[in-house]
Amino acid sequence: MAEGPIAAPEERRPPERRATRLADYTPPDFLVNAVELSFDLSPARTVVRAKLQIKRNPASIKVNAPLVLDGREMKLREVSLNGERLGDNRYAVNERSLSVDDVPDAFSLDTEVEIAPEKNTELSGLYISGAGFFTQCEPEGFRRITYFPDRPDVMSRYTVTVKADKAAYPVLLSNGNNVASGDDGETHWAKWADPHPKPSYLFALVAADLVAVKDSFTTKSGRHVALGIWVQKGDETRCGHAMAAVKNAMKWDEERFGLEYDLDIFNIAAVSDFNAGAMENKGLNIFNTAYVLASPQTATDADFQNVERVVAHEYFHNWTGDRVTCRDWFQLSLKEGLTVFRDQEYMADQFSAAVKRIADVRLLRTAQFRDDAGPLAHPVRPESYLEINNFYTTTIYEKGAEVVRMYQTLLGRDGFRKGMDIYIARNDNSAATVEDFFAAMQEAAGELDIGQIMRWYEQAGTPEISFEEAYDAAARTYTLTLRQITKPTPGQKEKKPFLIPVALGLLDQSGKEILAETVILDLPEKNFSFEHLDGQPIPSLFRNFSAPVKLLGQSRARLRFLSAHDGDLFNRWDALQQYATLVLLDAISAHRKGDAFTLDAGLREAIAGILQAAEQDPAFAAEALILPSENLLADSMEAVDPDAIHEVRLSTRAALGKALKAEFEAAFEAFGAADPHELSGAAMGARAVKNAALGYLAAAGETARAEAQFAANGNMTDTLAALTVLADTADAARDAAIAGFYETWRNNKLVLDKWFMVQARSGAADTLERVKALTRHPDFDIRNPNRLRALIGAFSGNQAAFHEKSGAGYKLFADILITVDPINPQIAARLLTALGTWRRFDSGRQELMRAQLQRIHDIENLSHNSFEMASKSLS
Repeated sequence: MAEGPIAAPEERRPPERRATRLADYTPPDFLVNAVELSFDLSPARTVVRAKLQIKRNPASIKVNAPLVLDGREMKLREVSLNGERLGDNRYAVNERSLSVDDVPDAFSLDTEVEIAPEKNTELSGLYISGAGFFTQCEPEGFRRITYFPDRPDVMSRYTVTVKADKAAYPVLLSNGNNVASGDDGETHWAKWADPHPKPSYLFALVAADLVAVKDSFTTKSGRHVALGIWVQKGDETRCGHAMAAVKNAMKWDEERFGLEYDLDIFNIAAVSDFNAGAMENKGLNIFNTAYVLASPQTATDADFQNVERVVAHEYFHNWTGDRVTCRDWFQLSLKEGLTVFRDQEYMADQFSAAVKRIADVRLLRTAQFRDDAGPLAHPVRPESYLEINNFYTTTIYEKGAEVVRMYQTLLGRDGFRKGMDIYIARNDNSAATVEDFFAAMQEAAGELDIGQIMRWYEQAGTPEISFEEAYDAAARTYTLTLRQITKPTPGQKEKKPFLIPVALGLLDQSGKEILAETVILDLPEKNFSFEHLDGQPIPSLFRNFSAPVKLLGQSRARLRFLSAHDGDLFNRWDALQQYATLVLLDAISAHRKGDAFTLDAGLREAIAGILQAAEQDPAFAAEALILPSENLLADSMEAVDPDAIHEVRLSTRAALGKALKAEFEAAFEAFGAADPHELSGAAMGARAVKNAALGYLAAAGETARAEAQFAANGNMTDTLAALTVLADTADAARDAAIAGFYETWRNNKLVLDKWFMVQARSGAADTLERVKALTRHPDFDIRNPNRLRALIGAFSGNQAAFHEKSGAGYKLFADILITVDPINPQIAARLLTALGTWRRFDSGRQELMRAQLQRIHDIENLSHNSFEMASKSLS
């Protein structure tokens, strides 16, 4: 930006729409060996001084290129080259960059800029939250702090000095190790040095009035690491679980992957205004408070598991993201998909591996499969983007993790570890590509050619797998024919066959397993023969969800058999889910014809069986008791009817609650004895079964237990489960519970988020009107991402309320997004995807959804973020 006052968001100029393409990548023209930063912090006017040690990159394809540094939303005060201050004629500044011509091959560049953190509502760069300073620099926030080649393949060693008012900001943190500090009277300063080169997106700074929960960890080689979790005063008692998770993750990474922590300090700072879950900045992770603070009184069992998962994820980035980073943002899944896989493996080791796999696949199917089937579909490595923030998607993260998992399935656990060792050793302290990861894995695979796996990075879409079977009794041979097809996605009409590992088992007619092995489907059609079988087996395909595909064509009879006999717990759960989906879809079709609802006997029998065996594995039983969600049912329909889906699912739950009333009552009592404050997997599983039973009984009209459980307030898991049940009703008990919960927790931001979310997700008929009222509630803060997601994000996932026939839900949603976009375009764009499925609905809803998308698209000065998502959704 040219010299002058810093523009407020409402003053921004119409953005220039220009895509960035993978094919256009070139190495940086300049490298920055070392960075010295000095911050003089003030909310309205922070002064940032930078000294960059720069040299020309020998790999640059340009000759005598000018120096171009990225920079936005700042006022340039001074530029010096090798200590000589430059006149205005020696450099050029525009809204996005600073350029200097005729620079030598190696030199130092000093800049001094002013920024206004208090005006930074996008929460990207340096911003104010509460009364403190925090940063978020991934992917392109550093350019809002100072002028720099803000790209991940420019890795530098940083020394940072932070100066601030001592009383207002007693804690001063940055990356690396604290090497010096001082007191200048009313101000004080701290100097931090990071010995490891890192890209600018990993820079972090915190200056606030915080307190630390401290501990330590000794690595297997003897390094003593000081641990600190920095939070607001009063939150110290809710950090114990996060600290234990840090230590567990450090130990697990040493044991599983041989990766030790490499600094003397590991800090986490928690902030309530944050666009994502957390950020892996080297040595100073910055976390959304939702993924740090937890106690049984304020956090559910799911919250505790999310804290552990996110803490582990960010810690694991120390090697897969920090020490080895990505060359460019098209390689984003190289660090995120790999690290999601690592946190999935960690969580599977901490709790039930089968239940963890079920939860991961449920998320993948609910969110990522939907993206793959719509206008926003993109490969794991995209080919282009208008706004990189829009590609922090379930395709990059969750599908990317599935690709990594396929490597492990193909190579085996030991072979995958060998590939990881090669990858880390070969790319340490550098910026890598997915080809680098593949090369390491191919070397570990030896003679097994896995080259075709790269198509998962290049092609969008979810492969659909069909099968045929033949048994030759005379030859005692069973032949399984598998076929794959992937439907066209935007920009990709023709699809080449994927490399798909198929983990399978063959069962005899009694359910006994005959064999288990993994075969590879790498052609459009392929036959697999199994000899010496005395009868036709029943195949269990894609065990443990060995590839992110859709398996088609299994009969109801086979699904019921597998749900009762399959030795693979994931496939047992999946068979019941697929059976229930077929049953519910048939009931939806009958409902649309005006036929009366009848409960499927097979489904009743299956649910009864789960309850009878629940004591063997309560956590698994709780997952198996959950019917397919309304969103998953919608994704299984050619034309979505949200009203019919909602009515049939409600009717099914009510009918099961009545038909199995005694069984659900027995389960509620049997699993209600767990210590409400115990956080073991067994205790969490018991609570999950109890609360599933509570939900079915309430669906059948029996809410007295929910009222009593809510009044008891034994822990947040049980209290919120009871409140969720009561929120689906429309009587005085609901209103009393909602009012009581608010009065109890109105001063706790994270718990109040749950209060908003429960109401936004409610299946009650008046949910839309309640959500409208909540947007005017004094505690609804449109600038806080957590609160916005809790109300508007949750509402957009509510099939019945959001898709109300008049279109009022769409209009309310668009009104909010139009307001949010100039404040925080990242959050606006991520929420906007809820309108992207408009083609799946009836003509009336299609027109209403499309009209709101067009209305958003046509807003003058709409951000790149929202424009890209709206234009793709409309195209």
